[in-house]
Amino acid sequence: MNQKLFSKDFTLVVIGQIISLFGNAALRFALPLYLLNQTGSSALYGTVMACAFIPSILLSPVGGIVADRVNKRNVMVILDFFTAALILAFILLMDGVNLVALLTVTLMILYGIAGAYQPAVQASIPALAGQEHIMQANAVINTISSFAALIGPVLGGVLYSAYGLKPVLFVCTVCFVLSAVMEIFIHIPFQKQDSAGSIWKNVKSDLGESVRFIRKDKPMIGQAVLAVSGINLFLSAMITVALPYLVTEVLPLEAAQANRLYGYAQGALAAGGLAGGICAGIFARKLSVQKAGNLIVLSAAALFPVAAALYVSSSGITVYVILTVCCFIVMTCCTMFTVQMLAFFQTVTPPNLLGKVIAVIMTIAMCAQPFGNALYGALFEICGGMEYAVVLFAAAVSLVIAVGMRGIFKHFSMS
Repeated sequence: MNQKLFSKDFTLVVIGQIISLFGNAALRFALPLYLLNQTGSSALYGTVMACAFIPSILLSPVGGIVADRVNKRNVMVILDFFTAALILAFILLMDGVNLVALLTVTLMILYGIAGAYQPAVQASIPALAGQEHIMQANAVINTISSFAALIGPVLGGVLYSAYGLKPVLFVCTVCFVLSAVMEIFIHIPFQKQDSAGSIWKNVKSDLGESVRFIRKDKPMIGQAVLAVSGINLFLSAMITVALPYLVTEVLPLEAAQANRLYGYAQGALAAGGLAGGICAGIFARKLSVQKAGNLIVLSAAALFPVAAALYVSSSGITVYVILTVCCFIVMTCCTMFTVQMLAFFQTVTPPNLLGKVIAVIMTIAMCAQPFGNALYGALFEICGGMEYAVVLFAAAVSLVIAVGMRGIFKHFSMS
């Protein structure tokens, strides 16, 4: 008997993700932008964003272990309630303590929560959707993530420009509380695993088992993750730092207009993710992991027009439009690639290892992001007036890595 995709529990997960990810998107838009507006420093922005990624990297393996040993629903509920409490604490403290320190700590905790949260969501997909719907389920979750990311920055940008930071924070708090309440009613099949003894022994045993599986049983997973890490370092990190810095600090735009346009640009990124998720769902049976590298080649190639526009054009709006369109293309291709990779990982990994293996994969892939954020923050600061050179460097290196990835993926098998 085939399991239907939109069961009650999977539908509740989807609705909870819509609400929670909307809050996340608005929050990750508003807090870094507030820091950039207050300081105007790309180097400080890049450094803070690099620091924010560190807890996500450290806590992702812990989240994977917890996802396999604890009911995944409880993980989601607790972390959403905790995020709401964290935002309220930030609101109470923001006018009385050092801004940079408070934002750094808050973003570090938020990214740490996300690192622990996502393995639970990803590991629950096969149990809720069934093996026959894995690609479609991943496409739905990615589409929801992109839809929330589309609406979050746009509304966040409007609220932030009109009323400041605090209204955005209050809206996000409500989102996380609603998501937590929604997730209480989800039932995710759970089988308790044997314990190796102490917590430390369990952590050591689970991580060791995951690493052995990736290195020895399925080395193709390790190859894919290393390639993705390179793209995160040189392509994803560049967009993370470049988009807010170029739009709000470099292009000749008025401050209020720049903040709104940055919100729309973030919305375009999310729209690209939405388009990529929809395409991955529609063409799920036609997408081949062996050809996944072609999508990253297209993503890297889309950066060259941005470099050319920065070099040639003096019109802020013209450069902004080209930047936004190219980011849309990058995000569309990257989302389709991500859906394919997640489906591949979930298909070749045994259920009892899934949470841990996904967490290790996410950890390795994310390790490059903070280095990339710090790198591009410094490069944009050093190359003031020559921002096109930084984008051109990112495009060239990313293209070389993408061509190499295409060769690696040709030999992959879903069995």
